[in-house]
Amino acid sequence: MAAIVPVVSDLVDFLNASPTAFHAVDEAKRRLKAAGFEHLSEREEWAGLEPGRKYFFTRNHSTIVAFAIGAKYVAGNGFHIIGAHTDSPCLKLKPVSKVTKGGYLEVGVQTYGGGLWYTWFDRDLTVAGRVIVREKRDDGISYAHKLVRIQEPIMRIPTLAIHLDRTISSEGLKVNNQSHLVPVLATSIKNEMQKLVRENGPEGNTKHHPLLLQLIAKEANCEPDEICDFELQLCDTQPSVVAGAMKEFIFSGRLDNLCMSFCSLKALIDSTSAEHSLDHESGVRMVALFDHEEVGSDSAQGAGSPAMLDALSRITGSLNSSNSKLLEKAIQRSFLVSADMAHALHPNYMDKHEDNHQPKLHGGLVIKHNANQRYATNAVTSFIFREIALKHQLPIQDFVVRNDMACGSTIGPILASGVGIRTVDIGAPQLSMHSIREMCAVDDISHSYEHFKAYFEEFTELDSKIKVDY
Repeated sequence: MAAIVPVVSDLVDFLNASPTAFHAVDEAKRRLKAAGFEHLSEREEWAGLEPGRKYFFTRNHSTIVAFAIGAKYVAGNGFHIIGAHTDSPCLKLKPVSKVTKGGYLEVGVQTYGGGLWYTWFDRDLTVAGRVIVREKRDDGISYAHKLVRIQEPIMRIPTLAIHLDRTISSEGLKVNNQSHLVPVLATSIKNEMQKLVRENGPEGNTKHHPLLLQLIAKEANCEPDEICDFELQLCDTQPSVVAGAMKEFIFSGRLDNLCMSFCSLKALIDSTSAEHSLDHESGVRMVALFDHEEVGSDSAQGAGSPAMLDALSRITGSLNSSNSKLLEKAIQRSFLVSADMAHALHPNYMDKHEDNHQPKLHGGLVIKHNANQRYATNAVTSFIFREIALKHQLPIQDFVVRNDMACGSTIGPILASGVGIRTVDIGAPQLSMHSIREMCAVDDISHSYEHFKAYFEEFTELDSKIKVDY
């Protein structure tokens, strides 16, 4: 049995540190700072950017963009980008989450994205996310943004016993997202008997259970009445692991799409970590990890926002403010790898894949094609990505959805049409996509990381040999 390679162990650590998009961005920030990337603010001027240096910024603390400027970069040169997303389907707490019925304290949640919600039943659940906390200081009151995560399981969505649902075997499980997806926090009688919490404020908190607020306040190191607001979601407490009889799989939540987020981030960090790694680079290497892909990307921090175009514009302008037309030139010299997990062939549902396009686990990254532009790949962009794989003897696969099935999409077409950048859509193969517990292959983590790293290091030279619009 082969030893677990470091990049796989590193991914598992990243997954276990990232129960939410906020935590994923926080973990990315920590790794970037350790690698010498400088934190920028979108609220400030970027006048001091320099070739040969590395930077990053966040938006809403759920989207992060990191970039390394080549030592030979001049304004108007291209950007070599990998784009992915930080969010995954989940259950998010409602603005008024306090539910009491049948002698139980329950928590109201709303569905986020297209999850396989039946997989959330009978799991040991907790909550994580961010809270806004009121803090008293000598000079007055301020409001802090804090990340929280309750480690122990505090909730569960119990299934209905088969004895009370005799049709489930013949008709299948039918989930009503409003009435059935309501996690149990405690029983009313136990809460009253033990008197664990006091009412929050003089008249009590009418929006959330005081018991829940006390648990959150403990994690935020504050009092319950100092919590002004929060964005919290349910999370599985079972950790991500390397598993399988041959230790060849990763079992985890949120592989879609933290797997691609991690591999692209690590590739950027490692391709720019050596002392002279940017000496011969004339472009800008960039990773952009967006929030809200699972719900269409239409937000201030989604791929449908101006976030990427703003970054390209500010970087180009910072290094040459005299020519306003350089951005258009830079975009035409740029390239985007839209990295989002792909559907591996399922042995129990083989008819769901087109006969000639059946991506396999351990088979390397998958290039996604769709004639109707649900993916942004074309012959030129697929050739570039495939050529890098061939040079490094990395496996590569192709995917086309069956003609009698609908095709999903990614941030690729959104950015290709919104920015005008050449794009290839790719992803590592996985099973159980959008389940609370997904799986992929350890070999594909290594393949993805190596492919992305080679892309950053070699794209400039390869692109100079390609002649299309001449």
